[in-house]
Order: sequence, then C-alpha cells, then structure tokens
Amino acid sequence: MATTTSINPYTGKEFKTYKNHSKKEIEDIILKADRRFYSWRETSFTERKKLMMAAASELRKNKQEYAETMTQEMGKPISQAIAEVEKCAWVCEYYAENAEAQLQNETVKTDAYKSYVRYEPLGVVLAVMPWNYPYWQVFRFAAPALMAGNIGVLKHASNVFGSAMNIEKIFKKAGFPDNCFTTLLVGSDAVESIIENEKIKAVTLTGSGPAGSSVASIAGKNIKKTVLELGGSNALVVMKDCDIEKTIDVCVQARYQNTGQSCIAGKRLLVDESIASDFTAKLLQQVRELKSGDPMDEDTYIGTMAREDLAEELEKQVNDSIKSGAKLALGGKRQNAYFEPTVLTNVTKDMAVFNEETFGPVLSVTTFETIEEAIELSNTSRFGLGVSIFTENIDEAEKLAFQFEEGAVFINELVKSDPRLPFGGIKESGYGRELSQHGIKEFMNRKTVYINK
Repeated sequence: MATTTSINPYTGKEFKTYKNHSKKEIEDIILKADRRFYSWRETSFTERKKLMMAAASELRKNKQEYAETMTQEMGKPISQAIAEVEKCAWVCEYYAENAEAQLQNETVKTDAYKSYVRYEPLGVVLAVMPWNYPYWQVFRFAAPALMAGNIGVLKHASNVFGSAMNIEKIFKKAGFPDNCFTTLLVGSDAVESIIENEKIKAVTLTGSGPAGSSVASIAGKNIKKTVLELGGSNALVVMKDCDIEKTIDVCVQARYQNTGQSCIAGKRLLVDESIASDFTAKLLQQVRELKSGDPMDEDTYIGTMAREDLAEELEKQVNDSIKSGAKLALGGKRQNAYFEPTVLTNVTKDMAVFNEETFGPVLSVTTFETIEEAIELSNTSRFGLGVSIFTENIDEAEKLAFQFEEGAVFINELVKSDPRLPFGGIKESGYGRELSQHGIKEFMNRKTVYINK
C-alpha cells in the first residue's frame, strides 16, 4: 500500500501520512464523477449559485482551520494563509453572482432565421495543482468550472494533501452533490493514465514548465483541451519619475510575500540608473525589517520555504550568480528550508538569477539608462506572465504597454490575480486564461446553433 507523508517544513517533523488511491480507486472516482456530470449539468444557475455561496460562507467561517493546515504543510505565514482562504471565498462569490450572465447564449446575425452560440460544459476536468497557493490555485479553477456545469477532479501536489482533502470537504459541507469535486491522492506518476482515461475531457495545470510540457504532450496525444499556467520571471520596471516610497512598498510585497514562492512575484528589479543608488539603499532598509520566524506567528512575514531541496536550489542560483559578478547586498544564507530575504545587485542578463526563475525570497537588481533598454531587459526572458511599471507618467506607460511580451501589464501595482480579470501568460508561462468571463469559457463547448424556417 503506497502512502504519502507530509513534512512540516518549519519543524521538519511529519505532519500527516495519507494512503494513496489505488488504480481501481482512481478509476472508480473518475467513473462516479462522470456519472455525476449528466445530472449536474442539468441543474439551474440558481441552484449552483446557492451552493457556491455556501462554499464561500464555509471558507470564511472556518478560515483559521483551513489556513493552519496550509501553514503546517508548506510553511506559508499564517496571516497570508488566512488572506488566501478569504480570497477563495471571493472567487466563489464572484462566479456565483456572474456565471449565468457570462454564459448566456450569444446571438449572431446571419442569413439564418436564428443563429447563436451556446456555452455547454465539457464534463470531467482534471486539475493538476501546485503547493505554493494550495487553496487559491484550486478555487480559481473550481469555482468557474462548477458554476459552468463541469465536474472537477483534483490531483494536488503531494506535500499538500491535507489542503486537498479540505477543499473536497468544503464543497461537501456547502451541499454540493457527491462527486461534483473529488480529490485523487496520487503521485505525479499516475497523471498520465488519468489523462488517458476517456472520461477525463480536459486538463488544467498550474506548475513548472517541465510538468506543463509533459501534461500538454499527453493531453495532445489524446486530443484533449489544456490550460497551462506555468512559471514566471516578472520584471519590476522602476522609472526615474516614480514615487520612490510607494514603489518600494509594492516591490517588497511583490517579491517577498509567500516567501517569494509565486509564479507572478516580481523577481527582476529593473531600475533607472539615475535613481538606482538611492532606491536600492531604501529598498534594502525595508527588506531588513521583514520579520522572519515561525510561520504560525501572526507577525511573521518570511516563513520557511516549502521544502529544503527548493531552498538548496535557490542557494545554488544565488551562489552561481555571485561567482558571475553579482554583488550580495543582503542575505544569502540558508538554514535547512529557511532562506534569508536576499538582494543581489550588479546583476546582468547572463546570470542565473536573471535568466532562470527564482522561486524564493531573492530579488535581483539590474540598472538601465533608457526605457528602450528597460523593455529589452524585461523581454529578455523565456517567460511572459506579467510586468509591473512604476512611473508618474501613466499615459506614456500605457502607450508602451503593448511592447512588453507579457500576459499582463500592471502600472504602479504588483502583478496579481483578480476574479474580474483574465489571468495567464505567453511564451513559456503557458497558454489559456483563468478567471473572469474568459476563464469560465475555457472548458466549454462553444456550440453553434443555426435555424432556418
């Protein structure tokens, strides 16, 4: 009997051990999910809304419990974990209120007596999800999928099986019918056969580039739709006319929240050379003040990384960059899974911390002389998830937005996901969109209906 044990990354102690699902159990879960689809798709938006609002209520009512599981499994500071659970309630409420309008038939004027596009659910959708936002990544898929009439089956990261089971419990407690949303307790070696199951109609994955490539390849062989949200190496472009104090506040949050373990974190700070010295000095002072410690303490901002091997990988990127000429301005030390908040200056585009994704609390600083150089530096990345531009000249920044090869451009704000806006990237950051009216339509059959008398 295969099992999976979750380790608390802060204490290094075992959190809980789970019995993995067998091949027969997996097939049974998917079969039941498929059978549920045919009745679930017939439910009204009114009924779905009632249930989704109940899920939001359950999240808010027991946010402390759900947040604590997250913190113990992957080390997220508890205050940030609570905020994540609250954001999940928001996305449930958003789709409860808006799904019906977003999926209305679209009338198209043709030579027909009547012609329109219907949006119909596909069926059972497999979600392959990561550990860094163990609730949010799932709910931003699950809320629109269920409201649209689809069924969700979750393969979560192996270190957050407790959070995965909590999500299944949340939907059950909200009153959703059995098998509307189910968790599979399996390792990554089981994913291929799950995708190949004829009852799985589509796959969404948030994760690494290699994981996305593998899932897309398997799904492609089986002619199944995929949405991929992969890595990122977002630039924070700081112009000389920015509000320095406000910009530093945003940049610190963009890089160091969730202990830097976010695909949309601002990882490469590009700052105008004329203000670089003053800006960096003030930035370093603010980073020094970030409180590290027990992630269960409410005032901890920097917790531990999710696993020690991840911290070791980050340490290697930092050390390799220093050997290549980067200057260690702050931090740089690792202790087990904890990595100090770190800032590297004198970073050039041939260094590891610039051209690789750094998934932890490390900020690289590179200077530029012209906006053209800043855009070139920002685009010198195989990723294209998002970019932040800081300037008082908003009109000029807006004109330049199209030159950035990204899925999102945020001006005077960190890149973030919002239920009201489409979220996703280009290049090696993936394809497809989550959230908003665009996200809910990803796993729908856009059916043309054409009628003549």
